[in-house]
Amino acid sequence: MAKDLTTSQIERQNVLNNNVALPRIQEALDVKLLEFEGRYVLTKQMVADYYDVDIRTVENCLSANEDELRHNGYFLCRGNSLKEFKLRFAPEIDFGSKTTQLGLFDFRSFLNLGMILTTSEKAKWLRARILDIVIATINEKTGGGTKYINRRDREYLPAAIQEENYHKNLTEAVNKYVDGHKTYKYAQVMDAIYKAVFCEKAKEYRKLLDLSAKDNVRRTLYAEVLRVVSSFENGVAFEITCQAKERGVLTVAEVSEICNQMAEHPLQAPYIYDARQKMASRDLAFRDVFHGNIAEYLKAVTPEEFDKFIGSKSLDFDAIMALPENQEVLKILKQAEDE
Repeated sequence: MAKDLTTSQIERQNVLNNNVALPRIQEALDVKLLEFEGRYVLTKQMVADYYDVDIRTVENCLSANEDELRHNGYFLCRGNSLKEFKLRFAPEIDFGSKTTQLGLFDFRSFLNLGMILTTSEKAKWLRARILDIVIATINEKTGGGTKYINRRDREYLPAAIQEENYHKNLTEAVNKYVDGHKTYKYAQVMDAIYKAVFCEKAKEYRKLLDLSAKDNVRRTLYAEVLRVVSSFENGVAFEITCQAKERGVLTVAEVSEICNQMAEHPLQAPYIYDARQKMASRDLAFRDVFHGNIAEYLKAVTPEEFDKFIGSKSLDFDAIMALPENQEVLKILKQAEDE
C-alpha cells in the first residue's frame, strides 16, 4: 500500500516513533545540526534553507500543525537558554536585536515538518528516502519477511502455548456438541470467533496478509490478540458445552450467536478494543497491511512497540526454538499447526 506521509498523521508518527530507523535516517540525510543543551537543533531559517522554501512557509506550516510539531520536539527557546544560545551561535546566526524567543526544531520535528510540507521538492525527496530506510530497516531486522514479525515479541511464545490449551477445549466442544462435518463446522466456528474479535473472517485475514493454505492464522497473531482469542475460545467452548447439555447438539448458527453475544458483553469490550487496536496499528506499521474493517482503531505504534519487534527487546524466534531445550515446545506448536 502506497504511503502518503503528507496526509496521514498516524503514518508520520510511526516514522518518528521508530527509534531503530531514526539514527539511520539522520546518518543518510547528513543534516547540519547545532548541539545545544544536550540535543541537536535547527533554527527555522536553517529548516527553511534545507527545504528550499521561504521562512514564511515554515511558519505557516507551524501554525497549521503546531500541536503535532511540538509533540515531536519543536520548542521555543527563551530567557537564560536563549541568552546562552545567542552567545554560542551569534557568529554564524543573525538573531536580530529584538529577539525574545526563538523557535527551534530538534531532528524529529525537522523530519516531521518535511513530512508535512507539500510545496518543497526537497521535502518530497526526503519523504521517499525516509520510507525506503524504514522499509529496509524492518526487512533487515525480520530477515526480509514480516509475516511472522509477531514472533519477535518475547511474550508471543507464552501466549501461543496458553492459546493451544484453550483451543483444545474449543475443538473438543465443537467436535462433540456441534452438528456438521468436522472440518467445515470447525472452520465456520473459527470464522465466527475471528469476526467477533477483529471483524474479519479467516479467509479475509488470509487474503490481507497473503497467507498460503498451509499457514496457520493463529501463528501470525500478536501475543495480546492471541490472549483475547484464547479467552474467547475458552468462553465459547464453555457455552457450547453448557447449552448442549441443556438442549442437545447445537447448530453452527447457534454457535455464531453465542460468539456475537460474547462480543457484545461489556466484560469483553476493553479486551476486544485493545486487540483490534493492536492488530490494526501494528499490521499497518510493520506489515504494510490495512484492515479496513477496524480502521477506526488505528493509532501510531509506540517507540516501545518498535523496540519490542525490531529493536533491542526483540528476539530471533527461530534461533531460540532451535535450541535443544525448546524442541518439545516446538513439537507441540507444529502439531497444533497440523491439526
